[in-house]
Amino acid sequence: MSVFQERMKELGLTMTSVQFAAMYAVKANPGIDQARLAGVIAYDRATIGGVIDRLESKGLVERRVCDHDRRARIVSLTSEGDALLDKLVPLVRDFQDDILSGLSDVERAEFLRLATKAADAGNDLSRAPLILDKKA
Repeated sequence: MSVFQERMKELGLTMTSVQFAAMYAVKANPGIDQARLAGVIAYDRATIGGVIDRLESKGLVERRVCDHDRRARIVSLTSEGDALLDKLVPLVRDFQDDILSGLSDVERAEFLRLATKAADAGNDLSRAPLILDKKA
């Protein structure tokens, strides 16, 4: 089991890292539609609906039809989702330290720099590339 899922289980939550990323991206991008959300978190557009379905069934997000494109669904956090995310963000930041516990501060910075470089370089090759331009 991943560190993320272990910690969520300890908190009594059934939250996946993808669900957390989706909620975080929704909060950071008010008015985002479901298709753009998939790109922002580099997740497959064909399966993001299932992620949103599960979050919606937990009462954490809601969807509505986009005013200017009836095919698009706008995703937003509910008040419960917003409150939960506010509680989880500092906890997730704290256990990131556990994930990198074997590294010194200098090594962590270098690891994160290299991981970012590798991810950016491979982004275009991904079947679900991260959308780096917020206007996309």
